[in-house]
Amino acid sequence: MPKILIIAGDATEDLEFFYPYQRMLEEGYETRVAAPSRKKLRFVVHDFVENFDTYIEREGHSWPSDLALSEVAPEEYAALVLPGGRAPEYLRNDSDYRRVVTHFFDEDKPVAHICHAAVTLAPLGVLKGRRTAAYPACAPDVAMGGGIFVDGAAVVDGKVVSARAWNDHPEWMRAFLEVLREHAPVKG
Repeated sequence: MPKILIIAGDATEDLEFFYPYQRMLEEGYETRVAAPSRKKLRFVVHDFVENFDTYIEREGHSWPSDLALSEVAPEEYAALVLPGGRAPEYLRNDSDYRRVVTHFFDEDKPVAHICHAAVTLAPLGVLKGRRTAAYPACAPDVAMGGGIFVDGAAVVDGKVVSARAWNDHPEWMRAFLEVLREHAPVKG
């Protein structure tokens, strides 16, 4: 059974973690969660309210990480999922995060990213020339990383599938599962 890696941290967007996590399990993939350290992570919920120029944040669910990023052998995984939230603000500074994520792009493995995860990819240079969605406020980060921002629900560029935010889940996961079924199918 192919293994999927999800990288999360404290303040990961609750819905952007749980929806793909549960979809990967439902599809039959062995799914592991990596974080800066092995611990119970605390997620957040971002919501949109009328007459507020940005989103608001509330406390979300908790979930344990299976392994620390330093323990990840990325060659053991068929695909990567990167949720958004505030966690990307500090995950991008973690050398093991950069090592693991770069592996998936260098090896042309399937990657799904959503929302603010794009701010972790831009400094790695993996967005250069690539069409990608992200939370619209991250469009300048995508451009600075050499990417082409697309305001879309499920942007597919090769084996990379991106989306703006949790509102795009159905389209995002449907497109990512098509990529996985072609490049990392569950046999059984």
